[in-house]
Amino acid sequence: MELAGKTAFVTGASGGIGSAICRALAAEGADVAICFHSHQKAAMDVADEIQAMGRKAMTFKLDISDKDAVFNAIDMASVCLGDIDILVNNAGMTMTGRIEDISEQDWDRCMAINLKGPLFATQAVLPSMKRKKKGTIINISSLGAKIGGINAAACYSVSKAGLSCLTIQTAKEALGYGINVNAIAPGIIDTPLHDVYGQQRKSAAYGSIVRGPGMPEDVAAAVVFLASRGASYITGEILDVNGGALMD
Repeated sequence: MELAGKTAFVTGASGGIGSAICRALAAEGADVAICFHSHQKAAMDVADEIQAMGRKAMTFKLDISDKDAVFNAIDMASVCLGDIDILVNNAGMTMTGRIEDISEQDWDRCMAINLKGPLFATQAVLPSMKRKKKGTIINISSLGAKIGGINAAACYSVSKAGLSCLTIQTAKEALGYGINVNAIAPGIIDTPLHDVYGQQRKSAAYGSIVRGPGMPEDVAAAVVFLASRGASYITGEILDVNGGALMD
């Protein structure tokens, strides 16, 4: 197995993309720390699936915007599963609304989840990765980071653009330590996250893609690749997974 003996820490792991990432990493041999915010049963179900594969799994209820909670969860996962080899910053939130309608509270919350959370998790894993001179950090950004939100409010696309920049900055700082830091920029992926936009907007967005919306497994496959030996010479990359919605 490509990732045998490695430990992964995945945030936002109870949702469509997050749970697919956890399953894909476990299928390649990784033990997985499954972090969720609200959907405990879904997280437990993913843990049961991973354990049925013969891998270790733990669940953590976590507010990714709480720095102390993030550090504590990563410390506990490291004690129970081993030092974190693969960090996947997948947790995120979206919302709708025009720029002039975004409240300060909504802006701050979106930035806290989509941008501060990945920063905290990265800060928590870097010391051990630097000490071992190896590790993989994968951030889940967005097509919106490159072209602006399609249906999402500006705070979403701006926070994801910040995450892409954080990816490159971290890759530069970690370059001499053998740590690869990359991001994936999914396009329209068929998950319940799009339900917030309403059925009409959701259908229009899905219909705008020639190949139709992607599936969570498409993003998960990209994560596995970036965590594999085959991507050992790739760092600071923002990998598009969008079915041709944007070609750059």
